[in-house]
Amino acid sequence: MAELTTIARPYAKAAFLYAKEAGVLDKWEQMLTTMAAVAQDATMHAFLDRPQLDDAAKVDAFAQVCGDVLDQSGRNFIAQLARYKRLSLLPLILALFHELLAEQQAFTDVELISAYEMEDADISRLVDALKRRLGGEVKISTSVDPALIGGVLVRAGDTVIDGSVRGRLNRLAEQLNS
Repeated sequence: MAELTTIARPYAKAAFLYAKEAGVLDKWEQMLTTMAAVAQDATMHAFLDRPQLDDAAKVDAFAQVCGDVLDQSGRNFIAQLARYKRLSLLPLILALFHELLAEQQAFTDVELISAYEMEDADISRLVDALKRRLGGEVKISTSVDPALIGGVLVRAGDTVIDGSVRGRLNRLAEQLNS
């Protein structure tokens, strides 16, 4: 994985610097999100792996699937990736681009996983607490995992706060087994 990150990092930096200079960071994040989704699609992946396709045909097909989301600079980016057989790196390029964006805009991506759908007021209280704890702005994504039984699991980068019932039960079981 580290090797792929090393390969993807210059592409992410180039996209970030271009988007920052042009003042279109949000547009590039949207384009890269779409490109990454297309690159991960199994059907598209199989299509792009066909040896009889030249780079221009791959770029045209990829751009057509992405639709109006891609502008000319995005299409040029796809062309460079296709030329060097790097289209499969798009999900990693997106992740690295997002890290650069988070660093530049001083925010932390936080994933809230709860056993049940959370109320807006509860999310708001958690966001306020996380801002204080993490010392900056946070961008929240939420999901539901009934296996948690109750409570919330918070992931912010390398930090994991397990306030779930399942986590508490696991910790109790470890203590009893010790």
